[in-house]
Amino acid sequence: MPNPISTVAIDGPAGSGKSTVGAALAAQLGFLYFDTGVMYRAVALAALRLTISHEDGEALAALAHRLHIEVLPPTIDDGRQYTILLDGEDVTWVLRAKDVEALVSAVARHAAVREEMVRQQQRIAAPGHIIMVGRDIGTVVLPNADAKIYLIASAEERARRRHAELIAKGDTIDYERVLADVRERDARDSSRAVSPLRPADDALIFDCTGMSVQETITRVLALIREVVDAG
Repeated sequence: MPNPISTVAIDGPAGSGKSTVGAALAAQLGFLYFDTGVMYRAVALAALRLTISHEDGEALAALAHRLHIEVLPPTIDDGRQYTILLDGEDVTWVLRAKDVEALVSAVARHAAVREEMVRQQQRIAAPGHIIMVGRDIGTVVLPNADAKIYLIASAEERARRRHAELIAKGDTIDYERVLADVRERDARDSSRAVSPLRPADDALIFDCTGMSVQETITRVLALIREVVDAG
């Protein structure tokens, strides 16, 4: 598309498909795809390595401040959507480890950690041509983004997607347990004191319940085109 747009913010609850959609749109537009959750995973990984407690907000904030995290286009053709460097070390796949997964929410709830991560996220976004995905992008990280999308789907739909992913990986977890986890995550993200999950006032809200991934990508791209056409 003719492209006066340089920054796109995509927010939404866990499992809404924002990462899949964001990565696909970035590929179509030739933009950098950046899922901000990886930065909190990087802090969690560093905390694990240094045995810093997830309850020690002061120590975690100091750690976050001294870490240098870079998000780059894929540097290796191994299925990755981006390359994450933590103080120069490629940790792209390490960040998906179960022990990191278990810790990341507890790390991300600390206000001082989020403040530092927002600073680094804004640094990475400064050159533009980026699609940034998260839960507070349109409201906190990039309040002046050229286009803001808030992607939603029903809790049941998101639980079905997550359950299917886990089953495909060999997990035997019950669907009802996954659904309960989704609802608990929604409540936690929406009620937290710092950067709660909510759409920006000027975000375009899109419900993808019952839609395929390709249908969702097509519709969201159309929304972005509307923003372009509106000038």
